[in-house]
Amino acid sequence: MDSRPPNLLLLLNSLLQFFQCASGQSLYIIDTVGLTILPSSTVQSGALVNIRCRVSVSHDNTPHLTHTFQLTRDEVLIHSSTTAEDSVLYELSPARAADSGSYECRVTVKDKSKVSLSQKLDVTGLQTPILYLSKTKPYQNEEFKATCSAPEEKGSLIFRFYQRFRAGDSEKIKQPAPTGNSSETTLVLRHIGDIFLYCDYEINLVSGTRHSNHSNEIEVIVKELHITPVMNVLPFSNVFEGDIVEVVCKVVNPPKNIYVFLTRDRRILKQASASLSYQFTAKEGDSGKLVCKAEWGNVQKETYHAITVKELFSRPHLTVEHIPIFLGEHFKLTCSVKIYVPERINNDTMHFSIYKDNIKLTSEETYVAVADSHNNGNYTCKVETASVAGSFVKESQTIVVKAKVPVSKPKLSVVGGTLVLGKHFQLLCYSDNGTLPITYNLHGPDKKIQQRVVSKPGEHAIFNSSAIYKIADLNNFICHVTNSQQRAPMVATGDQMLRSTKIIEPVSIPVLTLQPSSNDISEGQGVTLVCSVQRGTLPISFTWYHTEGEGPLESKTPNTLEGAYRIISVRQKDQGGYYCVSTNPANETQQSPTVMIGVKMAGWKKGLLAIICILLILALILVVTFKRRLLRFKRKRTADLSVKSASTKTERLSLTQAEFNEAANVTPGMMGKSIWSEHVSGSESDDQNSVISPEKPEPQYTEVQTRQPDPNRAPVKKGTDTVYSEVRNSKQGVPEQADGQGSVEYAQLNHETDHHIVQEDHGDHDVQDDHTGNSVDSTTADHGE
Repeated sequence: MDSRPPNLLLLLNSLLQFFQCASGQSLYIIDTVGLTILPSSTVQSGALVNIRCRVSVSHDNTPHLTHTFQLTRDEVLIHSSTTAEDSVLYELSPARAADSGSYECRVTVKDKSKVSLSQKLDVTGLQTPILYLSKTKPYQNEEFKATCSAPEEKGSLIFRFYQRFRAGDSEKIKQPAPTGNSSETTLVLRHIGDIFLYCDYEINLVSGTRHSNHSNEIEVIVKELHITPVMNVLPFSNVFEGDIVEVVCKVVNPPKNIYVFLTRDRRILKQASASLSYQFTAKEGDSGKLVCKAEWGNVQKETYHAITVKELFSRPHLTVEHIPIFLGEHFKLTCSVKIYVPERINNDTMHFSIYKDNIKLTSEETYVAVADSHNNGNYTCKVETASVAGSFVKESQTIVVKAKVPVSKPKLSVVGGTLVLGKHFQLLCYSDNGTLPITYNLHGPDKKIQQRVVSKPGEHAIFNSSAIYKIADLNNFICHVTNSQQRAPMVATGDQMLRSTKIIEPVSIPVLTLQPSSNDISEGQGVTLVCSVQRGTLPISFTWYHTEGEGPLESKTPNTLEGAYRIISVRQKDQGGYYCVSTNPANETQQSPTVMIGVKMAGWKKGLLAIICILLILALILVVTFKRRLLRFKRKRTADLSVKSASTKTERLSLTQAEFNEAANVTPGMMGKSIWSEHVSGSESDDQNSVISPEKPEPQYTEVQTRQPDPNRAPVKKGTDTVYSEVRNSKQGVPEQADGQGSVEYAQLNHETDHHIVQEDHGDHDVQDDHTGNSVDSTTADHGE
């Protein structure tokens, strides 16, 4: 429960509304939009229908909240209004079929809108149409007005007009384009008698097409219009050229405003009111159908009469001899006719005349002249005759006389002016003068004949020819030119082309040669690569290539059949394959076979190399000899250093010279005492003493003869004394002392056996004892006590 006082809540609410108004914001929501159709969704045509749209909006007491209502039928807007009221009313008074459809109402409040549910309205029934006629007793084919309307209906109505005969059959006679709820049109009736006319209409709705009832029927009496004209032709038959023909065309008992027309071949000869009379002199082209038409308003009646005009003589025929006619030749014109009715006409009554460009030349049947530019023109002839009926004239056809110009001597040339042997080419044969059309015939070396007919200015007789390989083959081309079958053709031969044609012979396959000719060339020596061809039109371009190079070495265009490329000083990199390429204006490239060049070492380089080899051998021998002597020196030095260093170690037992002599005196009678030495060695070779073998060497033993002890020396103790000495090899081959890890050399002196046993880890070395003089074949490094 809120414990705040009511006055505080009212204050907070007022402040909230104040801030919302101050910021221009208002709170609202459209709850519902409803659409109602009264009295019902299905009504009869003509009823009053109310369509109401109502909206419910929740808001925060926002003043002056307006609503925009939009009412649509089948998604087409039919009404729109903006009001502060929460509902609008749309009336259909009265409702018609066009008002049927689906209705929706959309309400917009500021930036929010909502649409109602769709409601359907069905208006049943259509108004019966009404028919009006401007005439009820029209004449046959007379036009009159008809109007069909349904003034209370809405929308675009499609009207149709029908006629019904007394037998009961109905026929649609017209359907004008839709114009609204009324349609006026023009009707024409061709059936004579009583006819009943009516109309109906239909309307297209979204739900389908609806048809109305028939309109009222109106009886129409169609009367026959007696305006068919009467035509009389005199003479009625056997009309000859020159006869006077009279035609009478009239309407019996004509109504007012009627007119008659006389026509032939759709050409009006005469026109008058109700009646006419027309006379003409019969000619060859007057045969045909005469038509007499009577017109009253838009009603027409007509009568036909066919006449045939017989010729007394034929149309004159003008002929010319010696066709075609060439300049300077004589030509003759002759005018002639054929008589068909000799009983009415003869030659004595005929007068001939020949005309040029409508200018009379002669009154004779013939005319002779010389062909030239002045006599070119259009020629005709006329024949005038007098008969019983009268005189008349006939004219012949027109003949065009134009003297032809004979062809001049033709010229034969290669198209482009350049001929490449071995390639296809084109030939042009032409005459400077000559009247078209001109016929060109080309005879080639292959005995084939090609023909071209030039009939238009600017055309040329161009022939495609196969390749030739010899210049002399051009003489085998012959061109015949003519523009008349009665005249001998003019001839052009191929030898003309030799004077006007640039002939190019392609280059042959080049040959690459070396100078000097040897393929093995010493370094520093010069060599020339000569590229030559046997034939080809100059200039010829030569290009040299090295098979191991990326581009051409050199390119030359001498005015000879060969070119040279010289390498001044040959080096090793110059050895390998070489070839050359040749070309000339024929644009055919030929490549030579590849020539190999071998480069030998220079003589001074060979001597220098021999000296260097000898010096290397001598140096190797010196190195090996020095190494062997150095190795022996190191061994001897190592032995001396090992004996001297044994006395410095207190933990090693050493045998002094006195003790050794004492031991020797104890056993003076024993000779040939043996001292066995055990050797551990990595290798027996002097060259391997500097390398320690990773494997354990096999022990070797040797017998050492000792000298007789001196009896004058102090005796040594009896017994067996063992002396251990340890010698370890360094990596440089010098013995090194080791504590229990290297090879152990020990010497055991047994006074009872008088034997010395020595174990070594190096090869045999001769060491001379300074005190006893005994020679020991072992390297006894140290003697410890």
